Amino acid sequence: MSRSTPQHVRGFTLLEVLGALALFALLLLGVYSGVRAATHAVHSGEASIERADEVRSAQQFLRRELAQARAVPLSHTDKGDPQFFKGDAHELKFVAPLPGYLGKLGPQLQQLKLVSNGDGTSRLEASFAVMPPDGTPPKSLGDPEVLVDRVRGGSFSYREPDAQDHAGQWRDHWDDTRAMPRIVRIALQLDGNAEWPQLDAPLRVDVTAVQGQAADLLQGLQRRSVQ
Repeated sequence: MSRSTPQHVRGFTLLEVLGALALFALLLLGVYSGVRAATHAVHSGEASIERADEVRSAQQFLRRELAQARAVPLSHTDKGDPQFFKGDAHELKFVAPLPGYLGKLGPQLQQLKLVSNGDGTSRLEASFAVMPPDGTPPKSLGDPEVLVDRVRGGSFSYREPDAQDHAGQWRDHWDDTRAMPRIVRIALQLDGNAEWPQLDAPLRVDVTAVQGQAADLLQGLQRRSVQ
């Protein structure tokens, strides 16, 4: 009578188990890296879109408000001459109505200013104040609104009205009581990869039209002689 030979079942060695675990860990690491890269790409794309929307909205607002600037005195010089527009390389003031329901408050003193963030960047702020009809000082409408943040550098400049024989020159400040600038240029360098297209915003009002001189209220229009 023959006896059966016992069968020995061979299992995994410790080295094989450790090798499998190492391969599995590498696989998980690859999957995690791919997910992380995809998530970072999505967040970067969303941030770029939000930044582009911020720039576009700011430019639309600035162009619209500067185009609606009015020849309303915002202050007076020591000699009593009215100032309708005032600005330097980092700040400017003018009077214009706000759009929509905010415009029902009437003309408002608007101030654009580059304010330091304290970390090497700045922010472009807009503040508003109601111009009372009785001539009392403007009344602030609240805290400034940030139009664009994380600005590395920037400046405002102003083009004089064109003369008959030559185009207006550019200035880095404006304190003229006899005229308003023809065009306001806002040039900014933004932090990161975002771009600020140079903004040249024309003003439509000619101050001389409210000073008793023969000039058109809208700049650039041809004068019509009365027959």
